[in-house]
Amino acid sequence: MLFDFYKSGDATEKEIEVHYSITLKQLEELEFKNMLSGQEDRLNAVLQINSGAGGTESCDWASMLMRMYIMWGEKNGFKVKEVDKQDGDMAGIKSVVLEFEGDFAYGYLKGENGVHRLVRISPFDANAKRHTSFASVYVYPLVNDEITIEVKAGDIEWQTSRSGGAGGQNVNKVETKVQLTHKPSGIVVVCQVDRSQSGNKERAMVMLKSQLFEIEMRKRNEAKALVEAGKKKIEWGSQIRNYVLHPYKLVKDIRTDHETSNAQAVLDGDLNDFIKSYLMEYGSSN
Repeated sequence: MLFDFYKSGDATEKEIEVHYSITLKQLEELEFKNMLSGQEDRLNAVLQINSGAGGTESCDWASMLMRMYIMWGEKNGFKVKEVDKQDGDMAGIKSVVLEFEGDFAYGYLKGENGVHRLVRISPFDANAKRHTSFASVYVYPLVNDEITIEVKAGDIEWQTSRSGGAGGQNVNKVETKVQLTHKPSGIVVVCQVDRSQSGNKERAMVMLKSQLFEIEMRKRNEAKALVEAGKKKIEWGSQIRNYVLHPYKLVKDIRTDHETSNAQAVLDGDLNDFIKSYLMEYGSSN
């Protein structure tokens, strides 16, 4: 129709290009959302980062990943909440748990599961040598009232302690931090985001049920992968992406071969091209 307007002189070439770009973007977004058809894809997400072996180097890398995902969440309209964080001994973090609230948070982030590898000149090495660091990312959907996961009270062990970090006198003097241990699975959940112990216990239970739900999804997906020939096998917890900052700049996803030389933009949260390439290739099988 726009082309007819253009031929008749009612629309300029620039207007045609603008509307074409808008239509193309809408079609790409529709195709993108079609990849997020699973029941769990619409849910909020919990993303956990753990530093690998390597002490300060890996702890610093884990903090860089935390910043990257927080910036990605903010750029894409998600509400990001820090549920728990353990600082490194010298710098960075040993681990962090982030909650992403918003439509399709899990669907977008599910492909970030795995080991992330960084190659750079170490800022902590006086000899300016190149170092390789690793950190793992674990993502699972945060279950809501529509999903029922039963947990027996006798299978739960609770521990409480004082929350650390900023937050005022109440945080430091009252035992609001909770640690939940699910004895059958060995899952441990630590939560200190709420100012009350009861609030943290409630959130910890939701996170436990979410992890149990994710384990069931993983079993389902692994069974499906056995019968889907021609698909690349995705090992949970395996290395998925390289971030090279020296001697050249390159971020490359090992699974999809998607890459960019603009490493800084990726570390500043520009992950959508990597997320999209993963979902276009694997989204319908997860």
